[in-house]
Amino acid sequence: MHTATFDANQVRDFVGAKWDAEIVPQLVDYIRIPNKSPMFDADWVQNGHMDRAVALMETWAKAQAIPGMQLEVVRLEGRTPLIFIDIPAANGGRSDDCVLLYGHLDKQPEMTGWDDDKGPWEPVLEGDRLYGRGGADDGYAIFGSLTAVMALQAQGAAHARCVVLIEACEESGSYDLPFYVDHLAERIGKPSLVVCLDSGCGNYEQLWCTTSLRGLAGGNLTVKVLSEGVHSGDASGIVPSSFRIIRDLLSRIEDEDTGRMLIDGMHVDIPAERLAQAAKVAEVLGDEVFDKFPFLPGMSPMHEDRTELVLNRTWRPALSITGVDGIPPLASAGNVLRPHTALKLSLRLPPTLDGKRGGELLQEALLKDPPYGAEVSLKLEKASTGWNAPALAPWLEAAIDQSSREFFGKPAMYMGEGGTIPFMGMLGEKFPGAQFMITGVLGPHSNAHGPNEFLHIPMGKAVTACVARVMAEHNAASLRGETTGVAAAAINSFADTPGGCC
Repeated sequence: MHTATFDANQVRDFVGAKWDAEIVPQLVDYIRIPNKSPMFDADWVQNGHMDRAVALMETWAKAQAIPGMQLEVVRLEGRTPLIFIDIPAANGGRSDDCVLLYGHLDKQPEMTGWDDDKGPWEPVLEGDRLYGRGGADDGYAIFGSLTAVMALQAQGAAHARCVVLIEACEESGSYDLPFYVDHLAERIGKPSLVVCLDSGCGNYEQLWCTTSLRGLAGGNLTVKVLSEGVHSGDASGIVPSSFRIIRDLLSRIEDEDTGRMLIDGMHVDIPAERLAQAAKVAEVLGDEVFDKFPFLPGMSPMHEDRTELVLNRTWRPALSITGVDGIPPLASAGNVLRPHTALKLSLRLPPTLDGKRGGELLQEALLKDPPYGAEVSLKLEKASTGWNAPALAPWLEAAIDQSSREFFGKPAMYMGEGGTIPFMGMLGEKFPGAQFMITGVLGPHSNAHGPNEFLHIPMGKAVTACVARVMAEHNAASLRGETTGVAAAAINSFADTPGGCC
């Protein structure tokens, strides 16, 4: 049964007009605000950029004609703010059921390598692309969520009660979010559908829904060998290099020839359904599995088999070195044997591996029996468990596919993502019976977190329209009793849930 008043053409027109007239200009202003996540801006309170971003979104949202909408910027002491929006059911929708829509407004740091005519805080509109930090990750979420609601109301289509949560520390691991969810538990209720707009897409030609997210363990690995630097000609051959020791330690956990993690406990059995989905993704995308990355000429990906590359990215552990300390820049590097080397480790974990256990395995491997008795430390900053989606309810699977065919002209696709969205694991624990629609606009070359990040505007419009259709079908399923009671009783508190970052 479909919602009788839903008209896809009207939704498409409404959403397109809203994006062109309001959302894109709002995102242009939002991109200009350097509201870096707290991990990257220790003085975020004093700098005020986060408050500017909150005020921009709050002002726009309050100006929207959504009857009965209540918006509050919630501020727990010592924590980043959170935008909480409660929208009553409309046009006969279920008031005792709930759709939870999620996004975030904090950003990753600048990163180098932007084109000369672009920059992280300089919005540039080129054709269908809006360049700048945070537009696609994830500034558009509040605008897309409310526009989906308004598109339904504009044609009298029914929807259940909706709650919108926009947090401000996702890029730092969402460490504040559990406290807000606990604080707002009664006001949130028990959602039977969670919609997250912070994920990726394999192309811009169809709707992509995320089936899994990797976990994350990482922190700062430091090797100290001296109390101060010494002449390298005098000391080399007697004093072991801190760089060589840290290189040796990394070889304990990673095969430097293949990139495979050597700790058996960090690997999991990949479910048969996810193996089949990976093969389908590889078939549909072909070389786009790796062509979306800016490889240098002559470079090749880590495996020839496209399916293996998809699985490497989504279900296998992988190590990245994202920062370094103790090493001077080339221009000021003297002939000195340095006293220490430090690396920031970012270890992606399989979706079903406990994040805390991943961190413990990392510590066990790196800290035991330090070479030469060197001082070795690992300060864990992240230990986040990933997420594997529950089986889709028949109504949701049909609604997702229908929405993709209506607004893209192609069937929906499903794949895992290599990143981490801590909120999904948290909500999966708190509402173990809820259904999830995890999607997003981060597709080929959009380069989230990196230089020249962009938002593909037509993708944003189509995803917004798809969310509207799914919300309408959610209400129809709710009226049929297909969502009743699926959201299990909430866990009393999960404010001690370890965080991660995307």
